[in-house]
Amino acid sequence: MKKVIWLTGLSGAGKTTIAEKVIELGYNATKLDGDIMRKGLCKDLGYTIDDRRENIRRVAEVSKILIKNNINCICSFISPTKEIRDLAKEIIGEQNFIEVHIDTPLNKCIERDTKGYYKKAKSGQLKNFTGINSVYEPPIQPNIKLNCFEIPPLESAKILFEYLNKII
Repeated sequence: MKKVIWLTGLSGAGKTTIAEKVIELGYNATKLDGDIMRKGLCKDLGYTIDDRRENIRRVAEVSKILIKNNINCICSFISPTKEIRDLAKEIIGEQNFIEVHIDTPLNKCIERDTKGYYKKAKSGQLKNFTGINSVYEPPIQPNIKLNCFEIPPLESAKILFEYLNKII
C-alpha cells in the first residue's frame, strides 16, 4: 500500500524544500504543496481556521485518490492544528498517513521569510497568518520530527528518506 507523507510546520520551516529533496534522492512520490494548491483547487479559500480546515480536507481527498491509484504522495502544508491534521489522517486512513513535523522555530522562519508573508502579517496586510495572528499547534507525537534550523535541508531530507525506506 502506498503512503501519504504529511509534512507540517510553520511557513518557511522548510517543508517544500525537504519534500523536493526527498524526491530528488529517489523517493517515488508526487508532491502536493500548499502554495500550488492555493493557486488552483483551493484558490477560493482564505486563511481562517475554517478555510484552512477545508483546504486540508480537499488535499486529503486528493491524496487518498493518489494512494488508491498506487502513487505515494508527499504533502507540504502548514496544517496548523491537531484537529485539522487528524481530519487529514481520518480521510487518508491512519495506516496510510505518516506525519512529519518540520520543527523550525518561529524566529528562524521569520528570518527566512522567503515569500514575505511574515512581513505582511506583522503589518496587518495578511490576516490569520499562522505563527503571527493565528495558532500553530506542533504535533505531540509525529512519526518523525526533523530539526530544520540546525540541520540543513539536504541532511534533513536524507534523514526522512532513510526513515521512509525503513518503514515502507
